[in-house]
Amino acid sequence: MEIIENYSLKRYNTFGIEGIARYFGRFTNEEELAELIERSGRHDMMFLGGGSNILFTKNYDGYVFRNEIMGIDVVKEDLEHIYVKAGAGENWHKLVMYCIERNLAGLENLSLIPGSVGASPMQNIGAYGVEIKDVFEQLEAYSIKDKKLFTFSHADCEFGYRESIFKNRYKSQFVITHVVFRLNKNPVYHTSYGAIQEELEKMNQDLSIQAISQAVINIRQSKLPDPAVIGNAGSFFKNPTVAGEDYLRLQHSYPTIPGYPQTDGRVKLAAGWMIEQAGWKGYRKGDAGCHEKQALVLVNYGNATGKEIYDLSSAIKESVHKKFGVELEREVNII
Repeated sequence: MEIIENYSLKRYNTFGIEGIARYFGRFTNEEELAELIERSGRHDMMFLGGGSNILFTKNYDGYVFRNEIMGIDVVKEDLEHIYVKAGAGENWHKLVMYCIERNLAGLENLSLIPGSVGASPMQNIGAYGVEIKDVFEQLEAYSIKDKKLFTFSHADCEFGYRESIFKNRYKSQFVITHVVFRLNKNPVYHTSYGAIQEELEKMNQDLSIQAISQAVINIRQSKLPDPAVIGNAGSFFKNPTVAGEDYLRLQHSYPTIPGYPQTDGRVKLAAGWMIEQAGWKGYRKGDAGCHEKQALVLVNYGNATGKEIYDLSSAIKESVHKKFGVELEREVNII
């Protein structure tokens, strides 16, 4: 396997930001992964998938290894479910389409999310009322320290809102190689979130996982920029949660503020709404901007640097905190 020196990462991150890896390599199976780790001497390492949740603000003075483990297969079946195993390097939307074409329900609301399969449980990605934890069965991950594969169950992953054990306690200790999803033979439709129901009515189609997937694709394409055209990493900030009494105080000052009650009594707020109210929607300075249709998405219009995108995110955080007293947290990983 080749390890290349001073390698450009521009085409391996959806922001389209230039960043140079001191060393770069690819792996297509666990054996190649283990060999690359050994050859690195266990110096600074970073593992890339689809590059859809990362912002390079500087070059990486270490080893960057790209996960290209492929394959999608049905591994078992029971009365209600079919279990699909996918390589971590597979394109996420390709997996969604694989399941929809076979009438396997559960992933349709997660259509057209950029990125790779391996990042999905790490981030516990979610959209339109569905999260990975709802369809996750187990995953395999290679331990850098122990030099062997481990299997993680649903409970092992400690899923939270855009969180898992791999983003905190086990950060940089494991490399996800395969993920198994539990798909439904009989669909349970999720159409109440966002504009799905409205879009389905416009489409005038019978309710199905295919129709829901197309509705989600239509909605995403109508308001979110295509990373192949305008560099972005999707939602840049997490939706924050506040105490119930804090939400009531905010609602007194801002009667139209959206709020989504949680089971613990807290209320989830819409980060995009607050950013828009703070005046950032459509903002642009140079090639760094806040998208004109979705304030939650920061964009690179061509030649923005990672630092310019980061500085814009800092200004947005400060502005929202000053206006609402709410602290936004970046969802995108900053390098």
